[in-house]
Amino acid sequence: MFEQINQKKDYLDANRPLPNYTVKSLREKLLLEWTYNTNAIEGNTLTINETKVVLEGITVGGKTLREHLEVINHRDAIQYVEEIVQKDEPLSEWQIKNLHRLILKGIDDEYAGVYRDQQVFISGAKHIPPAPFLIKEEMEQLLGWYEKAETKKLHPVVRGAMLHAIFVGIHPFVDGNGRTSRLLLNLELMKHGFPPIVIKVENRIAYYEALDKAHTEKEYDDFIKIVASEVEDSLNLYLSAIK
Repeated sequence: MFEQINQKKDYLDANRPLPNYTVKSLREKLLLEWTYNTNAIEGNTLTINETKVVLEGITVGGKTLREHLEVINHRDAIQYVEEIVQKDEPLSEWQIKNLHRLILKGIDDEYAGVYRDQQVFISGAKHIPPAPFLIKEEMEQLLGWYEKAETKKLHPVVRGAMLHAIFVGIHPFVDGNGRTSRLLLNLELMKHGFPPIVIKVENRIAYYEALDKAHTEKEYDDFIKIVASEVEDSLNLYLSAIK
């Protein structure tokens, strides 16, 4: 599964650094598509062009304050992910809570960066997230798994996909778990020199089904394949800049 991805990544690395304006335009393109799609998956009704306008600081008529904040907050969260990558900081609970705090800033300040204190259910899923009193322990187990020597030997695509899947299965926050999990997935990929990926809203059903299978059957292959396909898409975009 990863032979082609590795070859493309090696070719990209061999041609780095890319020209400054190319890197800037690729970043802007992916930041827009990532923000639009991740919010659309969660029900935000802004179109991709409306999302672009909001990122430029313009208000879109007929759309809620929450929808505008979801765009601005996600941009800020991406910038925070980029800072973590630049500083080469190890993953921590503090970082995860900070990411979530940025996602819910001004939307639900009471629960921003705070583990949930009530039971939640995932719409359309068989999997039921753990009770609130188990969250801290399960998050510690997740970070423990992440630090294991065997986990570090996994391909970054597998490690990122599993980090996303396990995190969203715990569903530690009342809201914003999906966006946070996709930020964590890209954080892991970007740490290893991969471009960020976009889980596209049109693939939402397959994405949800693969996640539910991972949670109920501990079978991650379908989800890893979805992530790997998006990784290849992003690599192809970057490689098109070389040709």
